[in-house]
Amino acid sequence: MRKRSVARECALKILYQVELIKIPPERAMPSFWEQEDEHPGDVRAFAEDIVNNVRLRVEEIDRKISEYATNWQISRMAVIDRNVLRMGLYELMYAPGIPPKVAINEAVELAKKYGDTESSKFVNGILDKIHKKEIATQTPE
Repeated sequence: MRKRSVARECALKILYQVELIKIPPERAMPSFWEQEDEHPGDVRAFAEDIVNNVRLRVEEIDRKISEYATNWQISRMAVIDRNVLRMGLYELMYAPGIPPKVAINEAVELAKKYGDTESSKFVNGILDKIHKKEIATQTPE
């Protein structure tokens, strides 16, 4: 598995822990890395960057997800689905070095691995819709 894919998986696990246990990322990350100590520094750095940026923009990201997740309240989504969407949307909208197709594909793969049977379709549908309506339509000047 590629390093960035591994880092995204670690970031998802950290975000899951932050949300379930209700602890700040600053406390969750050190305890996570104690258990997952085999990961090199670049994997840790990329995972922590995702976690920190998602948490920094969580309200804005959640508003955008809610706008496109018709008939779904973000608070009623499965914790995994919600955090996969947050990560995917962060990469889609705020990480210029990540191609949109990569951001969406990585989110879908995480949803397949950690979500339920419909999670990947749900995640793909929302991220693809946001990409088509808000990102693909923007033309560079």
